[in-house]
Amino acid sequence: MSGLRAIPSHVDGALELVISSIQQTSPGGGSTTAGAILNEDRRLARDNSQETSGALPPDHPPVLREKIGVLLANLGTPDGYDYWSMRRYLGEFLSDRRVIDYSPWFWQPLLQLVILSKRPFTSGAAYKSIWNHEADESPLMTITKAQTESVRAEIEERYGDQIAVEFCMRYGNPSTASKVRALIEQGCRKILFFPLYPQYAGATTATANDQFFRALRNEKWQPSVRTVPAYFDRTEYIDALAQSVERAYAALEPQPEILVCSYHGVPKRYLTEGDPYHCQCQKTTRLLKERLGWSNDRIVTTFQSRFGPEEWLQPYTVEEVARLATAGKKSIAVIAPAFSADCIETLEEINEEIRESFESAGGEAFTYIPCLNDDDAHIQALANVIEDNLKGWVDEPS
Repeated sequence: MSGLRAIPSHVDGALELVISSIQQTSPGGGSTTAGAILNEDRRLARDNSQETSGALPPDHPPVLREKIGVLLANLGTPDGYDYWSMRRYLGEFLSDRRVIDYSPWFWQPLLQLVILSKRPFTSGAAYKSIWNHEADESPLMTITKAQTESVRAEIEERYGDQIAVEFCMRYGNPSTASKVRALIEQGCRKILFFPLYPQYAGATTATANDQFFRALRNEKWQPSVRTVPAYFDRTEYIDALAQSVERAYAALEPQPEILVCSYHGVPKRYLTEGDPYHCQCQKTTRLLKERLGWSNDRIVTTFQSRFGPEEWLQPYTVEEVARLATAGKKSIAVIAPAFSADCIETLEEINEEIRESFESAGGEAFTYIPCLNDDDAHIQALANVIEDNLKGWVDEPS
């Protein structure tokens, strides 16, 4: 018990006096168990002193200064828009049981033999239309890098260099496992995992967490970890959304008649199975409406990106914008509050496919309001979320 730790010098001296007294009153004045304890503690103290002074065995792994890691996570992106890059990416994405939960006996033959023979061509063409050719990467990659740099700078401003900030993708590169390893190699003994999805969904937040936990299985010495919950109802997030709407509307004359809040869709049955995503999307729209001071008839919630024959959450964005046009609404704006960064679903699907649906039905003015991306208000909101979730691990910034 006592031998499990070294004794401070001032306690050492006091204990020696006690032991000396015991020895004097012991029969024969011989050595006692207490004396053996003191000698063992002195030996441990010498050993500990050697270890902390850097006198490690030659084959001992390097001892790094401990840090805390923050790992931002987004959905993912293909490495290129060619057939094989798209096939690898779509194969990983569409094989995720959180995304497509049909039986593998049914789904995998259909996916591998039919869908992945054709879809990489159409998806590749869509990616090519929005690709950042200068950096040779998708817009999501470009924006996520910028977000990470800005968050890193803000966190360093608040905490100094004791926190390392990195990003990973659930599908594609950089992989979650590679970034967990990178943080551990930097000395991170605690990691805060932050899926960049304002609203929780099993197909987004949960699968990102799953992949994070899988990565931890590869580590001999696992760090302590936390995961960040949904942040859709945080005041600073809603403020950032509202400010983006106000800026867009200030530049438009006349202003749009309707703001369409388009969220990524999921099968309707997920709602009945307990997924809170639909409710959190509806609440996001309500909070945004209240922050803007608008009436109910100026804003609507819709869902996009339907895949397969199953019924998904409704109304579908592509159909709703056409309905608004036929109902006489000539000017609308669309915002995507479920996406923290612009990507294929916003830049191509909303700004091209959904725009075309509105204009083909008689609409005249279509405005897409970009995602929050690396906007200053968004970065401050993300940094505040991180700060709240680091409490107890690190002293609060002054």
